[in-house]
Amino acid sequence: MNSNNNIYLVGMPGAGKTTVGRQLAKRMHRSFVDADHEIEARTGVRIPLIFDIEGEQGFRDRESKVLAELGSRSGLIVATGGGAVLRPENRAALKEGGVVVYLHATPQLLFERTRLDHNRPLLQVADPIKKIEELFAVRDPLYREVADITINSLGGSISHLVRQLERELQKQCAA
Repeated sequence: MNSNNNIYLVGMPGAGKTTVGRQLAKRMHRSFVDADHEIEARTGVRIPLIFDIEGEQGFRDRESKVLAELGSRSGLIVATGGGAVLRPENRAALKEGGVVVYLHATPQLLFERTRLDHNRPLLQVADPIKKIEELFAVRDPLYREVADITINSLGGSISHLVRQLERELQKQCAA
């Protein structure tokens, strides 16, 4: 794999992008960036407040800008926000910027992992499992469209998942 290329982790909220990304970055001696955390650092506020003030559109504008800027850097491992794939320009930036890894998990597992997390504005609804299923139906095909590698994030240890991902990245490099 070209060390100048970034590795982008995409997937639904709760798929493990940040956790896997941090460990993968350590193992590969790369810098890790969580795009959502980058947005919070730049604005000085949490994502739910951005949604309250600017709406989802305003947040998505900020997300697109951050992804474009990260794409100009090299050697990063980037955990994207779950909705980053919604905009065609973001999908193009991900594909052009490096290897895209889709961390796939079932809606039920995603619900279990996110049900107590109040920092996910789109899931603060009366029926969060239904919302996850709706988001999954829209986003899963988009994740698959951009992904070079799909890994099932269905439980088990994070270290096992990271080693599996490393093997897949090495195969990608050899191809």
